[in-house]
Amino acid sequence: MLAPGFADPVHDAQDTFRAVMDALARPGRVRPLAPGLAPPAPLTPELAAVALTLTDADTPVWLDPALAAAPEVAEYLRFHTGAPLTDDPAAAAFALVREPARCPPLSRFAPGTPAYPDTATTLVLALDALAEGEGLHLSGPGIRGTARIAPEPLPEGFVAQLAENRAGFPLGVDLILAAPGRVAGLPRSTTVTEA
Repeated sequence: MLAPGFADPVHDAQDTFRAVMDALARPGRVRPLAPGLAPPAPLTPELAAVALTLTDADTPVWLDPALAAAPEVAEYLRFHTGAPLTDDPAAAAFALVREPARCPPLSRFAPGTPAYPDTATTLVLALDALAEGEGLHLSGPGIRGTARIAPEPLPEGFVAQLAENRAGFPLGVDLILAAPGRVAGLPRSTTVTEA
């Protein structure tokens, strides 16, 4: 039996959209996200909420191996979003990553083009924990001074990958960090350094 989507599709999607957009506009600020979803494992409620809100028939989605191994996840996303699934990270508008420590290098995803930087991939990482005020140092647009954020777990060499991603600005991927009940953003314009 297919798991249900949002109980109140319009308002729940609006709430999720506001949380995600605010998180991307203010990097380092963790926003509450309580989608009230029970998607098929290993898809988390937060990953599902972002997918149900931001993807549609025109946004190809890449699933990491953990998610791709569960046919129920693909069925759930196809039914609720209509988004086509792709095996090619560089062809994805969105990438859902259940196991961030095993995420492919950011350079494997689409950075956009000079004419259309908005065609870059947005990665959505399912984290175990996400806290403000400690961990990585963030600076750049949307941040007054600096901010600190501690996302766990992270891919190997994450800060170096983010620096390479930032060096290509305005090209580069954007990241949405989704932990239980929380969301934060790391847009390509953010400078990230080790604590």
